Amino acid sequence: MGRKPIYSPEDKMQIVLSVLRGETTQSDIARRLQMSQTTIAKWQKQFLQGGIEALTRGENARPPSSKREEELEMQVDELTTALGEAYVELRVWRKGGALYPRTKR
Repeated sequence: MGRKPIYSPEDKMQIVLSVLRGETTQSDIARRLQMSQTTIAKWQKQFLQGGIEALTRGENARPPSSKREEELEMQVDELTTALGEAYVELRVWRKGGALYPRTKR
C-alpha cells in the first residue's frame, strides 16, 4: 500500500496555478517545497489534461460514468426490452391471438 499523499488536490491546484500564472517556476516551487520538479510537472500535465477533457465533453455533458453505472444502465435497457416484449405478448394473448394455444376450460 502506498503512502498517504502530502498535498491535497486543492493544494496541488494552487501550486499548478501559481506556475501557470507565472508567479513562480516549477524549479523554484520544487526547491521551496523540497520536492521533485518532475512531480510538479506531472501535476501540471494532469491539470491541463483534465481541463482539455472537460472542454471536449462540453458544458452540459454528463461526467464519465463509472463501470457500475454502465452495468446498471445496460441492465435497465435489458429489463425495459423484456418488459416491452412481455407487454406485446400479453396484448396478443388477450386478443386471442395465435401466439399461445387456447387452454381447455
